[in-house]
Amino acid sequence: MSTTENKHLMQYIFSELSKGNGKPFVESLANDFSWTVTGTTKWSKTYHGKQAVLTELLQPLFSQFENQYTNTADRFIAEDDYVVVECRGKVITKAGIPYNNKYCWVCRIAEGKLQELTEYMDTELVTAALRG
Repeated sequence: MSTTENKHLMQYIFSELSKGNGKPFVESLANDFSWTVTGTTKWSKTYHGKQAVLTELLQPLFSQFENQYTNTADRFIAEDDYVVVECRGKVITKAGIPYNNKYCWVCRIAEGKLQELTEYMDTELVTAALRG
């Protein structure tokens, strides 16, 4: 895919994430996808493989949310196989704590699938809101 097509894929994914629909994101993950959560929280590590991302990261994370999680993109920057997305998530945890984090996602796309994602965020907020 071209740089423009990669950017359009991420724009579509975030148009849905902003409405609380994560299905296009999950469907875009390559089977050997890897997601690196930066920092030193209990969530911080590299998750290898789509199945590991779903079962070790997303399911435990989303089980802490009281309402529907949304993630809205503010900026997309694309070069070659990479799309960088500046975005902001919004949700309330089951403990009643607002978890409204800002992120920078560095995504590598190949053959129309997300291959890698490196996520930067406010790790202090992760620790405070997500017990981690």
